[in-house]
Amino acid sequence: MILKLETDLAVREAPTGPKLTSPEEIEKQLIDMRNLAQETFVTLTFNTKNHLIARHLISLGTVNSTLVHPREVFRPAITDGAASIVVAHNHPSGDPSPSAEDIKITRKLVEAGKHIEINLLDHLIIGSTDFVSLRESGLVVFN
Repeated sequence: MILKLETDLAVREAPTGPKLTSPEEIEKQLIDMRNLAQETFVTLTFNTKNHLIARHLISLGTVNSTLVHPREVFRPAITDGAASIVVAHNHPSGDPSPSAEDIKITRKLVEAGKHIEINLLDHLIIGSTDFVSLRESGLVVFN
């Protein structure tokens, strides 16, 4: 028996949002996080061409902390059919300097992403006037 592939059944991935290729472009999408009173953690999902699929709220914390687990971070990426993600959170203090815990969770997320084949591209920490890219800082080794 010869199977025939119906070409009309093929699905083509269409861009859903802007193509974001730098931490600066991504940070512009997160400008509303600069002056939040609570630490807020989000996941941005991307298709294979780095077009933004969606922004998802993962955790809303206190003035100086929020709970984050890989399960919650990658859940929307799986649902969206994402190829990669960027995570971000704000520091209500205004200082975007990464904490030891920020570095630890980022390393954990990089490893989790390897197992499910969804790349973590970066982790941005948003301050009141500036931001830090953990990829660019060299504090975490990404894929």
